[in-house]
Amino acid sequence: MVPQGTLAEKFRCGGYGIPAFYTPTGHGTLVEDGGFPTKYDEKGNVVKRSMPKETRHFNGRSYILEESIRADFALVKGHIADEEGNVIFRKAARNFNPDVAKCGRVTIVEVEKIVKKGELDPDQIHLPSNYVQRVVLGENYERVFENLNFKKDGKNEIPGTPD
Repeated sequence: MVPQGTLAEKFRCGGYGIPAFYTPTGHGTLVEDGGFPTKYDEKGNVVKRSMPKETRHFNGRSYILEESIRADFALVKGHIADEEGNVIFRKAARNFNPDVAKCGRVTIVEVEKIVKKGELDPDQIHLPSNYVQRVVLGENYERVFENLNFKKDGKNEIPGTPD
């Protein structure tokens, strides 16, 4: 159980070679004290619990030590890449994908389009090629968007709201 911000920081630090960092998130909980169930058997009994985390105090505030994530392989989805492996991500894919890609020893990026070297605007590149070992051109992408319709025959179907 890792909060989203802590998870993002674990990826980021792993990508930049930082082995661990301190965060106030989780202080005073089972995350700090240890004992949080991490593995169950087939009957649902707890067979493994988390270990306590190192705690330090800075400027009157308590922090716990979190280790970074360094992965053997990172598989991410990009939007466009050039032949060198420079990648542009699309919309929300920019949230985690660059950091996940950086924490992999071998990073494979699947993209929708591959362009020639020099065709991407350097100011638009979200992940430089030095973090990418393989680029794969994906196929058959289906973009599913949710379309909400609140009107029927020109009238609003939501009770109590004006037309």
